[in-house]
Amino acid sequence: MTTAAVALPTVSDFYCHQAIPGLVKVERVIETDRVLAFHHTRPSHPVHIVVVPKEHIASLVDLGDGGAELLAEVMAVVAQVAGQVSEKHGAASVTTNVGLYQESKHLHWHVYHRGETDEQILEMYGHGDS
Repeated sequence: MTTAAVALPTVSDFYCHQAIPGLVKVERVIETDRVLAFHHTRPSHPVHIVVVPKEHIASLVDLGDGGAELLAEVMAVVAQVAGQVSEKHGAASVTTNVGLYQESKHLHWHVYHRGETDEQILEMYGHGDS
């Protein structure tokens, strides 16, 4: 009787396997001991920056050993990057995904500016907080 080899699913983690160790050249925006922010290698927007913890954290709902302390460090960098993008371009969006929406199973945040003019942004979002 022979047993067939079972193919185990492989998890691709671009951040741990390529970006963080420097196997792929990335344009760094901010780097700390535990967090890396860099321009997306395949941007979906005119300004598209990714912020990741340097250790593997599965997602926002599975912080593993990193816990709230590392999440706070990541969020501080996200806030700093969003502030820079907003100051330069007038607006910034910040997103993360979990579950099936999360293509890469490594906690990461996208900070981006979609390229609208101030007038387009104000027309779409109004002045609700003024």
